[in-house]
Order: sequence, then structure tokens, then C-alpha cells
Amino acid sequence: MNQVFDFFLNTYKDKETLVIILEAIVLVTGVASVWYAKKENILVYPTGLIATVISVYLLLKDKLYGDMMINFYFSIMSIYGWWNWARTENDEKVVKISRTTHKEKIIGLGLFVLTIGFTYLVYRIFGSEITTSNYVDMFTSGMFFTAMWYMAKKKIENWTLWIIADIVTIPLYAYRGWGMLSFQYLIFTVLAVQAYFLWKKNLNNNLQTA
Repeated sequence: MNQVFDFFLNTYKDKETLVIILEAIVLVTGVASVWYAKKENILVYPTGLIATVISVYLLLKDKLYGDMMINFYFSIMSIYGWWNWARTENDEKVVKISRTTHKEKIIGLGLFVLTIGFTYLVYRIFGSEITTSNYVDMFTSGMFFTAMWYMAKKKIENWTLWIIADIVTIPLYAYRGWGMLSFQYLIFTVLAVQAYFLWKKNLNNNLQTA
């Protein structure tokens, strides 16, 4: 057990205090955001916005441009999702949990491919050497990009994408020395699995009462 803690904490011995504090804030607000998303609570967006804005700074500082761009997108999409989830009509939520249509699946695939291509260009523009971990970063960026769009529209498939991308990101961030963020994605994975089954239950209940 000590070896596990050492693996996550050793990378922080030489880090700036400010960076450690900011990463801790990202951990707390990020977990809170997924917890609220699981409960279909609109607070998912303000808490998530705090996490993503700070993440943009941290990832830019570490020259992880793919992750930086995806968190910048998360920040923008959080504002859209916040507005979309808040919409009501006759005291009823306008946006309810549903499954993706065929058209939305095609759009999601397009977003996935475009995000990978865009992230690749970002690395090229900044003149960074593209390593294996960067290619993994591009893949997860595409998954996260699409998942965030699906979440803003309350599509249950968003959780499937989060689960896959979160599992991949756990060892990726650990490898890069971001111990707390790696641990955060471990928590994200557990919450995402729980959220999928909770949303599925709510979806089935809505279909039965429709």
C-alpha cells in the first residue's frame, strides 16, 4: 500500500506549492462535478467550470496541449450545458435524459475524428515532439469532446464514453507525474459507472410514464 501512495505522491516533491494547491482544487471540484452529473443536478456545470479553467492553466504550464485544448472546450461547453439544463417550460425541464439518435451518433463520430485531427495540429503548431502518450492524449481528447457534447444534451451514451476515456487516462496521467489527477480519474470511472446505471433507470422510468 505504501508503494501505491509513494507512486502518486513522489512526483510532488519538487512541484511548486501553488501548482499542488491548484491541482487539489481541480481534484475536489472535478469529483464534485461528476457527482452532480450523476444526480442530474445542474451544479455539475459551475463546479466543473472551476476544474476545467484551472486545468487549462496547469496543462498549458506543463505543455500538454491536447489536454489543455480539451479542457478549454470543456469550459465553453459547461456554459452551454448550464444554459441548456436550466431551460424549463411550464415548470418542467426541457432537456431530459434520452438516447442518441442516428444523426447524433454520426455527429458524435465526426466530433471524435475532428478533435483528434485538431489536437494533432495543435501539437504540430507548438512544435512539440509527438510521443506515444500524446497519441493516447489525442484519442482521449476525442472521446471527452464527444462525451461532453452528449452530456450537455443529456444523452445516456455520454457515460459510456466517459468510462472508456477515464480508464485510459488513469495510467496516462500517472505516467506524466500528475498523481492527483490520475487518482481523480479513478474516482471519475467509479462515479461514471454508477451514473450510467442511475441514468438508465431514470430513462426507463420516463419511458414507462410517457
